[in-house]
Amino acid sequence: MTEDLREMGPVDYLIVEFPGNRMTGEGFPLLVDLVERGIIRIIDLAFVRKDADGSVVALELREIGDEIDLTMFEGASSGLLDQSDLDDAGAALEPGNSAAVLVYENTWAAPLARALRRGGAQLVASGRIPVPALLASLDATEVTTPPPSGPVTA
Repeated sequence: MTEDLREMGPVDYLIVEFPGNRMTGEGFPLLVDLVERGIIRIIDLAFVRKDADGSVVALELREIGDEIDLTMFEGASSGLLDQSDLDDAGAALEPGNSAAVLVYENTWAAPLARALRRGGAQLVASGRIPVPALLASLDATEVTTPPPSGPVTA
């Protein structure tokens, strides 16, 4: 098992909230495409709902709704996620909403990760920049950095 872990790429998770428990399924074919192209490997996929009283309930795929075919994701569970993880995910939700909790390996990065580990390197931090924060930062940069007005001379 330890050897298998040394071969893996970085592992990330996402919690995607669906307001009003409305899942259209629009993104799921794209998720399948990422798996089929070897870009990611799904380790766990779970669904939760936060009730009006704040309680978090794990949902079975058949409870999601008939309008979305999720049979392709049946069995996408390593057992890594437990109820406390789902409760933590539910804490990020507004009452009356549901979410998908996805744990995935970045298989595209596995060769780089293996090479770095062989060289003795170790990951000491990682994170994500939310797109709205990135756009706000770029917008602020454009406002505070006026374009040159005329020829630039040295």
